Amino acid sequence: MKLVTWNVNSLNVRLPHLLRWLEENPVDVVCIQETKLTDDKFPVAAIEAAGYQVAFSGQKTYNGVAILSRLPMTDVVRNNPLYPDAQQRILAATIDGIRVVCAYVPNGQAVDSDKYVYKLGWMASLREWLAGELAAHPQLAVLGDYNVAPEDRDVHDPAAWEGEVHVSPPERAAFQALLDLGLADAYRLFEQPEKSYSWWDYRMLRFQKNQGLRIDHILLSPPLVARCTACTIDRAPRKWQQPSDHTPVIATLAAA
Repeated sequence: MKLVTWNVNSLNVRLPHLLRWLEENPVDVVCIQETKLTDDKFPVAAIEAAGYQVAFSGQKTYNGVAILSRLPMTDVVRNNPLYPDAQQRILAATIDGIRVVCAYVPNGQAVDSDKYVYKLGWMASLREWLAGELAAHPQLAVLGDYNVAPEDRDVHDPAAWEGEVHVSPPERAAFQALLDLGLADAYRLFEQPEKSYSWWDYRMLRFQKNQGLRIDHILLSPPLVARCTACTIDRAPRKWQQPSDHTPVIATLAAA
């Protein structure tokens, strides 16, 4: 089974990219973030025509998450029941025995902002909820845009970013708290190329210069770690015309 996370940064704009990528990469499950669509505008027919069932939770202009699956989905849940929030950032479903959580962690804007406080509170509540999910679902995968670069090697210029949002010590501690539940960063289960990133700013030729951050992650519970045979970043869609500023991350699981 192949599990994917991709922040598409507007599904309305990036739908042709998503469909092209799925045709070239017939993966099993895709968690997408920043759909930026109300539910009545979601392109259900186009995605079903590509061979995927879909669950989605959206809002106008901002946020929005969706799970695409070639396999049946059950027990679909919107949002974190422990954290009432008008922003649509979490979607969960059970697929082939795996509890899949799609998460779009708040950006945080700046370390001195109210949005940063919101981010840290949101992440703390996510951890609390995931602890229960993990107890109920030993096979758990949490995919998404975490808006956190966990280590300096996930940042193109750690000195320039020091203390900034995405890399600040409280954000990294919040990410580590998720790992402390027993989850593992699938990408770091394997030897990886240096300077591997999943997001690049549109400005100043950041992608062309490979000046990015690794902020899109797939976290796996121990039974799924045992099944994980690879985790890669596909840079190809970032080269396409009018791309998302993020690119897909793919984890491959052996059959149970």
